[in-house]
Amino acid sequence: MARRIEIGRTTSLEEYEAVAHLVPAVLELRREAASLRPKLDGRTVWMVNSTSQGGGVAEMLPALIGLLRDVGVRAEWVVLESDDPAFFGFTKRLHNLIHGEGEMDATRADRERFEAVNRENAAQLATWMRPEDVLVVHDPQPAPLAGILGPESYAASIWRCHIGLDEETPESRFAWRFLEPYTSAYGHSVFSAPEYIPEYLRTRSSIIHPAIDPLSAKNRDLTLHKLVGVLVNGALTRLGPVLTPPYPEGVQRLSADGTFRPACADDDVGLLTRPIVTQISRWDRLKGWAPLLGAFRELKASIGNGNGRTPAQRRRTELVRLVLGGPDPASIADDPEGLQVLDELRDCYLRLPPAVQRDVALLTLPMGDRRQNALIVNAIQRASSVVVQNSIREGFGLTVTEAMWKQVPVLSNAQACGPRHQVRNGLDGRMIADPQDETALAHALDDMLSDPQSRETWGQSAQRRVHDDFLVFTQVRRWLETLAAGV
Repeated sequence: MARRIEIGRTTSLEEYEAVAHLVPAVLELRREAASLRPKLDGRTVWMVNSTSQGGGVAEMLPALIGLLRDVGVRAEWVVLESDDPAFFGFTKRLHNLIHGEGEMDATRADRERFEAVNRENAAQLATWMRPEDVLVVHDPQPAPLAGILGPESYAASIWRCHIGLDEETPESRFAWRFLEPYTSAYGHSVFSAPEYIPEYLRTRSSIIHPAIDPLSAKNRDLTLHKLVGVLVNGALTRLGPVLTPPYPEGVQRLSADGTFRPACADDDVGLLTRPIVTQISRWDRLKGWAPLLGAFRELKASIGNGNGRTPAQRRRTELVRLVLGGPDPASIADDPEGLQVLDELRDCYLRLPPAVQRDVALLTLPMGDRRQNALIVNAIQRASSVVVQNSIREGFGLTVTEAMWKQVPVLSNAQACGPRHQVRNGLDGRMIADPQDETALAHALDDMLSDPQSRETWGQSAQRRVHDDFLVFTQVRRWLETLAAGV
C-alpha cells in the first residue's frame, strides 16, 4: 500500500539567505512565489514515486517539498509500495527499454501486475486526496495512478519523467507504446531534456532540470576537520581519533578474496593522500562501470611505457586510486538488478592484476542513515581529483551536478544526454565520444590527472554553472509555474 513519507526538518529560506552568494536566488524565488502561490491556496500537491532512498528522485524530493512548503504550498510525499518483487523486476526492465536496452517483452501477466500494484496503491492514495488537489507522479513505476484515480480525484495531474533516450530505438519505442495508455491520462508531463519527450506527449510537456540543494548534507561545505571526521566515522581512513563516534554502519570494501570487509581493514583507501578518481552511482550496467574499470587498468599499465612523462606525472599515475561507490544493493527496493551488477563487477575486480587491485576501492555505502550516507558521498567527492560519470545512458546525473558544485572537474561522455546538458567540454571538465572505449577513457583520465592547473580552472567554471542553472531554487520556481498553470 502507498506510504506517506515524513521528510522531517529541511533547510529554510532564511537559512539559505544567511549564505551571501545564495541571497539573489532566494529573493527571486520569493518574488515568484508571491505571485503564483494564490492559485495553489487550499490545495495539496501529492508527489508520488517508487522509493524513499537511493537514486536522484528520492534525493531531490525532500528539498523540493520542503521549499514548496516554505513558500506556502502544501505538499506531501508518497511512496508506491509492493511486496511483489516481480513488479520491480518488470519496471526495471521497462526502465532499461526506455534507455534502449533489453528484451522487448511485456506479457499480459506483466501488464496485469503493473496495473494491480498501482490499483492497490491508488486505493490508499484516494483516501488522502481531495478533488481540488494536484497529483504529481514520478517515473514509470506509478504511471497508471492518474488513470486509475480518474480526473474527478484531482484538479490537475502531472507526470514527471526523469529518464529517457535522446534517440529512438526499437526498444524505446516498445517502452513508450507500453506506457502510452497510462501517461496519456495526465494533463501535463515534465521531462529533464527535450530529447526525451516521446512524440505523443510533445504538445503538452515542459522541461525542468533536476537540481541540488547546496546546503544539504551531500552538498554543503565541509571544513577540514569535518571532512576527516566523516571519513573516520565511515571507516574510510585510519586517521584519528576524532570527537564524534563511528557511524553504526561503516563503508564496506571488496577484498582480494572476494568478500566485503570494512573499507580500511586491509589498507587505507588513500582519500586524504592520493590522487583519486571516483564514480558514485547506482549499481546499474548503464552506468558504465566495467569500461571504467578496464580504463583504469589500462592507465596503470601505461606507467612502464614512459610516454615522455615528467617525474611528477609518473608519480601521480603510480599513486592514483579508483574509487567505485554505490549503495548497499539490499537497501534499494525498486532495483533488484543492483546485486547482480555488483556481482559482475566483483568478478571483473578479481580478474585484475594484484597491483591494480590494490589501487581499486570498490565500496558499498551504508543506507541505514540517510544523512550519514550523504556526508560520506560528500566527503568522497571532495577528496577526489576527478569525478567520472561514465554512463552509457543517463537521465540527468545529479552526481555530475554534485561534483561540479564542489569544484571537482568531471569526466563524462557525449552519449549520455544528462551529463551533456551540464558539462561543457574543456570548460567544466572533459567529454569523450564513447563510454565503452577504454583506451579513450584512459587517455582522458591521464590528461586530466597530468594537468592540475586545468583541473582547478574547470572546477571553478563548473561551480559557477551549477550556481546559475542547477540549484534547487531554479527548480522550485519552475515547479511553481507548472503547478499554477495546471489548476
